[in-house]
Amino acid sequence: MKRAVIVAFFFGGLGWAFAQNSGSISGTLKQYNGDNLSEATIELIETHKHTLTDQNGNFSFNELPEGDYHLKIQVIGSNEKIVGVHVKQNEPAVVNYQLEKENISVIQEITLSTVTNKFSKKESPYVSKLPLKNIETPQVYLSVPKELIQEQIAVNLGSISKNIPGSGIPMLANQGRVTFLSRGFTTEPMVRNGISGFAYTTIDPANLEKIEAIKGPSATLFGSNLSTYGGLFNRVTKKPYNGFGGEVSYTAGSWNYNRFTADINTPVNKDKTILFRLNGAATYQKSFQDLGFSNAISMAPSISYQINDRLSLLFDIEYGHEKATSVVRFNPYLKSNKVQSIADMGFPYNRLFGSNDIAYETEMMNIFAQMNYKISDHWTSQTVFSRARSTIDGYITAINGTSDTKASLQVMKGNTNFIATNIQQNFIGDFQISGHRNRLIIGLDYYNNANSFDRVTVTGAPFDFTSNTTYSANQSTIDNLASSGTPRIEKNGDNSYAIYASDVFNITDRFLAMVSLRADRYQNLGVTDIAKNVNSGDYWQTNFSPKFGLVYQVVKDKVSIFGNYMNGFTNKGGSDINGNTFKPEQANQKEIGIKGDLFGHKLVGTVSYYDIDVKNMVRPDPVNNLYSLQDGGQRSKGVEVEFTANPFRGFNIIAGYAYNDSKMTKAEEKINGLRPALSGPSNLYNLWMSYQIMAGELKGLGVGFGGNKGNHSFQTNTTTAKVIIPAYTTLDATVFYDHKNFRAGIKVNNLTNEKTWSVRLTPQNPTQVLGSIAYKF
Repeated sequence: MKRAVIVAFFFGGLGWAFAQNSGSISGTLKQYNGDNLSEATIELIETHKHTLTDQNGNFSFNELPEGDYHLKIQVIGSNEKIVGVHVKQNEPAVVNYQLEKENISVIQEITLSTVTNKFSKKESPYVSKLPLKNIETPQVYLSVPKELIQEQIAVNLGSISKNIPGSGIPMLANQGRVTFLSRGFTTEPMVRNGISGFAYTTIDPANLEKIEAIKGPSATLFGSNLSTYGGLFNRVTKKPYNGFGGEVSYTAGSWNYNRFTADINTPVNKDKTILFRLNGAATYQKSFQDLGFSNAISMAPSISYQINDRLSLLFDIEYGHEKATSVVRFNPYLKSNKVQSIADMGFPYNRLFGSNDIAYETEMMNIFAQMNYKISDHWTSQTVFSRARSTIDGYITAINGTSDTKASLQVMKGNTNFIATNIQQNFIGDFQISGHRNRLIIGLDYYNNANSFDRVTVTGAPFDFTSNTTYSANQSTIDNLASSGTPRIEKNGDNSYAIYASDVFNITDRFLAMVSLRADRYQNLGVTDIAKNVNSGDYWQTNFSPKFGLVYQVVKDKVSIFGNYMNGFTNKGGSDINGNTFKPEQANQKEIGIKGDLFGHKLVGTVSYYDIDVKNMVRPDPVNNLYSLQDGGQRSKGVEVEFTANPFRGFNIIAGYAYNDSKMTKAEEKINGLRPALSGPSNLYNLWMSYQIMAGELKGLGVGFGGNKGNHSFQTNTTTAKVIIPAYTTLDATVFYDHKNFRAGIKVNNLTNEKTWSVRLTPQNPTQVLGSIAYKF
């Protein structure tokens, strides 16, 4: 035993002495513009070991014998670089390197430093799926970063969308999913990190790095399943990083609101090539109305593995579970054929007209995997897989008017499943042809939907919603009506097979042209009545979706003018009375605008004018109402202005304005020439200003103030009946203190207690107070 101790001591001491006499290599990797470059691969060739730079661009290799070594720096989108270094015992060798050419990676999400303007984080690898800066991109997009989400204590997607011009008051569906407005069209946040992030449930923002609003028809690169004619909303999630850290927070507020969040990140192995991050949240809240609640939990683990200097994997899961009551969805009585406002109908603002045992449960399980491989200095491969599932069980309600003062509760009881699978293979090149830079993506895209329904719809007895008499409808009442309800037991699905290509060609270093095309083969699998085992409505359809753009930088990297022609489409089945098969509905956008990034990122913004022309819309045949015609149309045009500014240190401004003129140009007589009911207000404004003390004893203390304004809109808009949603102005304010190790804040939403409604006539929250505290480590 004594001998063993001596041997162990000897070898342990020898190891200690060796470590003391060994050397090390450390350094910092920087981008072309001088900003630190995180998550880049550095390999020490002689030892066959590699590591990743941390959030500050730092890297290190330790316990190295004296000698000559070579570092291989591998950044996707840039040439490989080998740097020699000599290591001496007990003397750290320092190697700092700055990229020799500009690189914005399409694979690794590299965000340009914006110390002066913390809310302006424009650069995105997802919008064009190419390494383009905002100033080079012939399309409008904007971002809401996590820094703004934290400052505003924005605890749901609806609160975040207040900062997006033209998004309006979000429409909350009965399963918790949220829908925004974009250029006069409803749009759901179905995209996650540039691929399908399908979710028919509540999406918790705890795992968000930022939200990107990509404007205009975008089917060329994203397909028709994920984008609408107004654009799409892309959820950019938090990724693992090289370092240990995290944050836990607690938020409490009005109506027994309680929310816990956690964000934990750590390297898994010594070389820090395997990284793990976990984000989670639990939210419990009551409604401001007489009844109603929501209890939700979410978890989002992610792991990245840099297998070698060319190959990396990212795997993550998005899980959510919620039990809640449906929000109010009021469908007024229209047969009185009159113009009326929801504010004057006498429909109570603070009543649910249900009970807490008429609730639903949802579960979301989304799985994502991404493999990146650097084929050469000029080509990379990206393989992406997404599998998304949303399940809804229980009771979903709506309130349908039966007269000007009476309504009945409609309840859907049962189970619904939505499953989406998306597989993409992209090859991305960045190369020269005769001295002209080309950035090219060639992609294959497969998308599948598989949906099933097993539910019954029942209708309760009419009640007077203007009366103070208590209305009673509980689970037992609904269950007793189920046998006489209308069942829906069916399944449906579809497949999309597509190939797309997009090339950005530098005519000069300031003048760029984009040419893109998608070929899409669509298979609708029809609807299967499970009880009868009968399938109907299946069909195949082929469509081509082009996209063109021009950008000229008036002032290099500071001011550009752009124009685009973009396409969106919707597949349509069926035929007219003469047997003519319907073609895909088409939406073509023409847009011009100007972008600026001035005074060292202190002023960043876009002004644009767009015109979206929708054709091949299916409308009822006025001669024979058993058939339809495909000659309908809609026109949506408008102006959008958005900017972020940092006039002086610590003071930040976000502002936007959206004007939208939307009309049905050829439709059934009762809506022809009118603004579509779901287009929202024609004028929308958003503003947020904040100031944070940057030095001195009060460093970190700040205040914020802003608001949103919209003119009137319509829930129903026909020649015979109109339901008006009044104009609104809402104001919010916050006080916060942001320290290195903790953050605390108080937020008041809707300071003036304004009554507002979504397009589904869902009453929005009155004045709400939230307090939040977070510990950072």
